[in-house]
Amino acid sequence: MGRSMNTQETNSVRPRQAAQFLGIGESTLWRWAKERADFPPPIKLGPRTTVWKIASLAAFRDAQAGAASSAAGHPR
Repeated sequence: MGRSMNTQETNSVRPRQAAQFLGIGESTLWRWAKERADFPPPIKLGPRTTVWKIASLAAFRDAQAGAASSAAGHPR
């Protein structure tokens, strides 16, 4: 039967990959997870295994990019 991969493994990333995906450092990733209400929550799979859903990270990234572009277009 070999390795039976569940879909969560293919739709999620570990902290290092999540940070790379967002273009930030791992310490920033963990700080945002703890402090930012708008940041996607991590999913704890085990005592030493945490992942983030790629779709959630992409939505967060896109929302941040949209907020940055609209703020740049509207000087205060």
